[in-house]
Amino acid sequence: MGQPSGKPGLFNHIAVLYHPKIRATQLVADEICSWLNRHEITTYLEHTWEESQVPEILAQSDLAIVLGGDGSMLRTARMAAPFRVPILGINMGRLGFLSEILPTDWPDKLPLVLAGSFWLEERMMLKAKAWRGDNLQHEYLALNDVVISRGTLARMVQLHTEVDGDKLTTYVADGLIVSTPTGSTAYALAVGGPILPPDLRNILVIPIAPHLTLDRAIVLSEGAIVTVHVNTDHQAILTVDGQFAFEMEDGDHVDVHTSEYTSRFIRLRGNTYFYHHLLDRLEPKHLINED
Repeated sequence: MGQPSGKPGLFNHIAVLYHPKIRATQLVADEICSWLNRHEITTYLEHTWEESQVPEILAQSDLAIVLGGDGSMLRTARMAAPFRVPILGINMGRLGFLSEILPTDWPDKLPLVLAGSFWLEERMMLKAKAWRGDNLQHEYLALNDVVISRGTLARMVQLHTEVDGDKLTTYVADGLIVSTPTGSTAYALAVGGPILPPDLRNILVIPIAPHLTLDRAIVLSEGAIVTVHVNTDHQAILTVDGQFAFEMEDGDHVDVHTSEYTSRFIRLRGNTYFYHHLLDRLEPKHLINED
């Protein structure tokens, strides 16, 4: 197992965050903390669902190591962004789009990070504000997407959508996704949206199962403000990164724009890693290139 070297003091306080429902993540987290402590690095061990404690820990940390899947990475990214704390993801979930290394690789890879042999990838985030009349109901930070959709009944909603205060269109659909480039490979991809490289700073707007209405994705500049007014005789739901939900009523509206915060990820692979990573997950494994 390697030794930290090269840039002493680069990371003196490290948050090690694990998934509370995946026992294996805590076991690996314990091993990492023990190794870091032996190298005189202060560690803070906590699970990612403890959202009352994790921000306090991140405020004191130089780095966050996250063990889990993309859900854990999204959750940590939202909490870490205000403190500009970089994140190193160890994939112990299913897809691992946001993670950088495998759990078996950390003994070799972590010393490289501590030595400064990495680059920082910054990804834009969104801010969403949910309004009822003139009253702000909730405010959210998103790395993937903000989704306004129908509730439990299989009935479409009307979503009157504006860009920078001017009418865009009224979507009659199951819902509407407002996504970052990071989120373009999540829900937006599932409904046929384009894939945007994560270093872009654009906002993607794409309807979910539209009916006799605009059915194409729209890519906006990062400075755009998207406002969605809900018209429904039943229920609509606002979800953020698939992890927060707010029940919306007829007449409610949501403002979405680029956040002042960015997520920062530790990368050890080359700048083109995104394309290889994406194709590894999208290409059928049974196809063999015989050229």
